[in-house]
Amino acid sequence: MAIQHKDNGEKGKFYVAVAGKTEAEITYVWSGEKRIIIDHTGVSEALKGQSIGKQLVHAAVAFAREKQLKILPLCPFARAVFEKTPDYQDVLF
Repeated sequence: MAIQHKDNGEKGKFYVAVAGKTEAEITYVWSGEKRIIIDHTGVSEALKGQSIGKQLVHAAVAFAREKQLKILPLCPFARAVFEKTPDYQDVLF
């Protein structure tokens, strides 16, 4: 399952689409030039239990590392993943 990315310079998302329909997503908004705020994570019932949410958080972390950004995870799910994953602390705001 491929994770796709959209960003319009103000907000963006990492998502998984199945048959043209978004089935999982993590959304963020830009806060300055070097920080994004993760505000929502959602996974459809069809994809639950497959660690898709964690994969979406990982995609956001990889993006942040590539662009030298910091992440503020306001979404409770994303915040929990950050708290349980010491390897992600380098991008945490």
